[in-house]
Amino acid sequence: MTRMIDGIDGMKALVGEHLGYSPYVEVTQEQVNTFAEATGDHQWIHVDVEKANAGPFGGPIAHGYLTLSLGPMLSPQIFGVSGISMGVNYGAGKVRFPSPVPVGSNVRLGATLQSVEDVSGGAQVTMLFVFEVEGAEKPSCVAEVIFRYYA
Repeated sequence: MTRMIDGIDGMKALVGEHLGYSPYVEVTQEQVNTFAEATGDHQWIHVDVEKANAGPFGGPIAHGYLTLSLGPMLSPQIFGVSGISMGVNYGAGKVRFPSPVPVGSNVRLGATLQSVEDVSGGAQVTMLFVFEVEGAEKPSCVAEVIFRYYA
């Protein structure tokens, strides 16, 4: 269930808090192929299933940036912010891909609110997004994601 945060003041009250997890979603070969078409990244470990089956991961894996791009789909399943007129992606800090996302695996997102800083007309909010493959020892993506929310 989505946790609703009451505006910028509500976010300030939650700094340092883990906000929860999204449900798991399956990463499909169709998604990987579509992402490859959109980005022009056709590396064989992503799109050549036969070659990838004999490769270092035992099958095709999702692009790291595909994993990161699941954030806009998964984060609203964790939290929402009321009492604002607009929220926008502002950028990212440190982003790492510690382990692969095998095609056909299930991925979820965990989110921690790291900081809230006042900016003109609103606030800059930094979240720590951690993407996990079900059953994996290490996360697949760890990213500081920065949003701007306006009152």
